[in-house]
Amino acid sequence: MNRSLRLLSAAAAASAVALALTACSGSSTPTSSTAGGDDLAGQTITIYNAQHEELTKSWTDAFTKATGIKVQVRNGDDTEMSQQLIQEGDRSPADVFLTENSPSVSAVEKAGLFASPGDEALKNVPTEYRPSSGKWVGIAARSTVFAYNTAKLTEAQLPKSLMDLADPSWKGRWAASPSGADFQAIVSALVQLKGADAAEEWLKAMKTNSVAYKGNSTAMKAVNAGEIDGAVIYHYYWFGDQAQTGENSKNVQLHYFKNQDPGAFVSVSGGGVLKSSKHQAAAQKFLAFVTGAEGQKILQTGTSFEYPVGSGVAANPKLVPLKDLQAPTIDPATLNSKQVTDLMTQAGLL
Repeated sequence: MNRSLRLLSAAAAASAVALALTACSGSSTPTSSTAGGDDLAGQTITIYNAQHEELTKSWTDAFTKATGIKVQVRNGDDTEMSQQLIQEGDRSPADVFLTENSPSVSAVEKAGLFASPGDEALKNVPTEYRPSSGKWVGIAARSTVFAYNTAKLTEAQLPKSLMDLADPSWKGRWAASPSGADFQAIVSALVQLKGADAAEEWLKAMKTNSVAYKGNSTAMKAVNAGEIDGAVIYHYYWFGDQAQTGENSKNVQLHYFKNQDPGAFVSVSGGGVLKSSKHQAAAQKFLAFVTGAEGQKILQTGTSFEYPVGSGVAANPKLVPLKDLQAPTIDPATLNSKQVTDLMTQAGLL
């Protein structure tokens, strides 16, 4: 090789070394990937969690393992967490809000506190399991059922519709937990499907006919013990008990109303990213993970017995498939917790 070629070769090598050093330097301009928020390991996000604590822990542990993003969790119920977020407003330390039912997450949306949940999370979840507004996304679902004592009711004696429970023949024979967010979500669906006036009349009849218990598990135990013929609850209480000892559900079976009845309502659990979050990219990544295949399979194989709603993941094989529930079509963004609590208060249920 002549002298000129040697000089050119040396210059090229020096340029390559310089480029490599520049790429590795911390003072260099970030790549588009880093600038877009993909390199998030080491950040910590805070979740205000109203979902089941064990389920959320399974999600957060798997998410941190997959991404290196750490998670802090503050637990509470739907109403407590949503009201706290609304009170905190743009001062909230929360990055993500997870709920059991739609009305509470809708209340936070109506307060204007959500940013986008992210394109990936939205893409993961079909339109029927997320609000038309696109301000939050469904992460799981649960079905309304009538849990009944098989020694007290035959299949032929079961109510054909949730509305039938307003009939005087059901006085003192059915139960619910009216103070819980679960039942209030069911009433919220009733308002959307039948209107506020019809819902008000049904709630007045409920005050006369039903027996109030504190919590769905307590209501199911009462059915199992023969204290009451049946109760309006969510499906997973029965499946959870059956997966353990079955002692609180051995005399109980589930009746699915179907036929787009208000009693066939499927409540969507929501996840949203707070507008005030200082870690929005990491928060969106969390929702993408939860609604993605790995996060939804935790629902499929875990002990929560809730329904997966994203990424085409099937439900636990013990559950009635979502498509067979014949649930009514309701935009989760329209569910109004304030209207429901007002109506239930007027009826003397709260």
